[in-house]
Amino acid sequence: MSAHPPLLMGVVNVTPDSFSDGGSFLDPAHAIEHGLRLVEEGAAILDIGGESTRPGADAVPAETELARVLPVIKGLVGQTAAVLSIDTRKPDVARAAVDAGASIWNDVSALRFSSDSLRVAASLDCRIVLMHAQGDPKTMQDDPRYENAVEEVKGDLAGRIAACEAAGIDRARLIIDPGVGFGKTLAHNLDLIANLDRLAALGPPVLLGVSRKRFIAAIDRQGPAAGRLGGSIAAALAGAARGAAILRVHDVAATRQALSVHFAIDSAPSGR
Repeated sequence: MSAHPPLLMGVVNVTPDSFSDGGSFLDPAHAIEHGLRLVEEGAAILDIGGESTRPGADAVPAETELARVLPVIKGLVGQTAAVLSIDTRKPDVARAAVDAGASIWNDVSALRFSSDSLRVAASLDCRIVLMHAQGDPKTMQDDPRYENAVEEVKGDLAGRIAACEAAGIDRARLIIDPGVGFGKTLAHNLDLIANLDRLAALGPPVLLGVSRKRFIAAIDRQGPAAGRLGGSIAAALAGAARGAAILRVHDVAATRQALSVHFAIDSAPSGR
């Protein structure tokens, strides 16, 4: 375990159909207010997305994404010291977002969505999150299968790291994400979280997104996604204990408090 708690990445979904908070922050002013509140609660990073990638989601045009996210990014720049991240698969959206002030490109397709993705990523002055996914959001949960989820995800991410380096992207700019819930069953998700340290051995910092996800309800059904706070925190603590450097969360204040207590207990003298 790291000596310090992971950084918290607060979720700012500027979408009508995200699985947890779709439609809540479509108005740019509301999204900006929400982002600033997450920073006050302890978020070091704000992840701003204009296209839902929940299971079954339809793709949206780049123009729609840009109309949703750019006013929010521009509105947050200068109002917060938090790092701004653009959650998109599209290189044109990523480029415009970085020009507007984002400094992380969080790509659930690991730069596979477009033939231009690697080239554009190499040209941008930003960090890149490479997330593993089996299939695309529309179909990824239809019938995901692995012989060994941990080794296959690790191997795929290693391949994407190599592809980035071959395209001229410095390894120091890369962050990896196992993609919990993206083409995985409950068993696959639990296996990946339990063995996150094996992914961390690849070198780049590991981002873990478990907040409010469906696998929690598969273990303990508690109604809508917003009712999965307890499971979200449990999974976040498990990830932190196994080397997660960044946690992508909806409930920043509660997660920050849980991490603070967890690390305080872990660092307390044994008394022996």
